[in-house]
Amino acid sequence: MYKKLIFFFFCFFLLTPAYGQEALNLQQTLEKGLKDNPSLQAYKQALEASEYNLKAKRGSFGPSLTTNYSYLHLDEEPRSQGQKAGDQDLWTLNLNLSQPLFTGFYLLNDYQKAKLEKEQASLRLKQARIELAYKIEESFFNFLKAQAEVKSALKSTERLKSHLQVVTNFYNVGLKPKIEVLQAQVELSQAEQYLIAAQNQQKTQAALLNSLLNIPITQEQNYIGELNFLPLNLSLEECLQEAWKNRPDLILAQKSVEIAHKEKKLALSSFYPQVEADFDYYRYGEDPRVDGTKFKDPSQWQVSVGLKWNLFESGQSFYKVKQAQSNIFRLESEYQNLKNTLSFEVKAAYLKVQSQKQSIIVAKKGLAEAEEGFRLAQARYEAKVGTNTDVLDAQARLSKAEANYIQAMADYLIALANLNKAMGKEEFSF
Repeated sequence: MYKKLIFFFFCFFLLTPAYGQEALNLQQTLEKGLKDNPSLQAYKQALEASEYNLKAKRGSFGPSLTTNYSYLHLDEEPRSQGQKAGDQDLWTLNLNLSQPLFTGFYLLNDYQKAKLEKEQASLRLKQARIELAYKIEESFFNFLKAQAEVKSALKSTERLKSHLQVVTNFYNVGLKPKIEVLQAQVELSQAEQYLIAAQNQQKTQAALLNSLLNIPITQEQNYIGELNFLPLNLSLEECLQEAWKNRPDLILAQKSVEIAHKEKKLALSSFYPQVEADFDYYRYGEDPRVDGTKFKDPSQWQVSVGLKWNLFESGQSFYKVKQAQSNIFRLESEYQNLKNTLSFEVKAAYLKVQSQKQSIIVAKKGLAEAEEGFRLAQARYEAKVGTNTDVLDAQARLSKAEANYIQAMADYLIALANLNKAMGKEEFSF
């Protein structure tokens, strides 16, 4: 019996979903999402590949060692003045150590190009992280919005329940007609329907956050936070400076121009001579053991330095240089165009933040007026000088004002997140 009980509890904890997880605030949500989201893996692999490529290019500066093992059979035995003068069968083993001495700066520029490509891969990863961070921030603020709407719906439901009780008491003593009770009940029913929808939206937003954080959709993960106002203390000029300094796509475009210059130098390297030093070691034999013949010593070695210079290639090198130069001009134009586009994005995001800030002020004022209007309508009704319609209309206006304020706060925080992204920043900090 004792063993069965242990087995039962073991199965219960094994099969029960992981509830009571640590509640995550915005910062913790961002950290987990940027750490666990699988969409970044491709960029990490690309960065790793670029690191290997850089190491390969670095290795091209050093010597290379090759070996060659061959067999030669002549159709006739070599003879001179009727005497055998060489081997009809010859086995040869060759080891070659080659070291480039001058390649027209090709190896240097190729290495520097690979270094820039690695920096580009790192920037692409950073850009992906910024995009992901914005998605997480937007989803988190939408979750807080849904959470606030649930609280607002609960308050609306409680207000309508309280009013229904007042109306019912008046009806029970003959002071109000049945129609007013029915009207209050209908409004309460609609409020409860809105509460159900708001609760469902909150769960949906939590599930979306789970997917961004690579948490199972079925897992109950708690997220904590409030729609609190965060002031923007940066001027437009400061935001632009941040963007020009941090935006990975702008730095990527700049790196592309630098790579284009390296490619031009690579094309120019064909106009220079190529100098290479070689050390060769040979072993010969009349059988695979290469231990010598009657006509050749078993081994010999030699050192050589060679120079190769392509003097004429029918214009191939010339036009490759012209092509590289045109590519530089194109990329420089794209860089400037991207900088202009980026500047517009920053200004548009900055103005959106300012606009949403004003919306919060208006919505807050409207909320205060709606709260006061509901209080007065309720008091007048209880004093029997106001109508049921006045209370229900005031309650509807208050619910709408609460929704407007919640929407304005959420839109402001999302606008801040968008400005953060436009400035090329990963962390949400203002």
